[in-house]
Amino acid sequence: MNAYAPILVLGALGAGFAIFSVVMATLVGPKRYNRAKLEAYECGIEPTPQPAGGGRFPIKYYLTAMLFIVFDIEIVFLYPWAVTFDALGLFGLVEMLLFVLTVFVAYAYVWRRGGLEWD
Repeated sequence: MNAYAPILVLGALGAGFAIFSVVMATLVGPKRYNRAKLEAYECGIEPTPQPAGGGRFPIKYYLTAMLFIVFDIEIVFLYPWAVTFDALGLFGLVEMLLFVLTVFVAYAYVWRRGGLEWD
């Protein structure tokens, strides 16, 4: 238990600071609301009205999100592989080539669907 005490103390300090910051911001912060502040903000573009059930989003949003996830997962696996490359030998090289090929399939799918082109 003594080995985990510093981690628990640091977690408690972090959580305490986060809670303290949120509470103090609501108590001390300005409360000047107006119609413009309560509107949805879309990068400086005037919000467009949506149908009652919500609007359809273009597939490019989902393809871009999928591409980011694919590259994040690739980095998570590539970094430890690069660190232990000498110890893995030929087996590690073949496995990583198969993994990169699998990632390339997802990248090719996004490319073919037009996820990388913004008009």
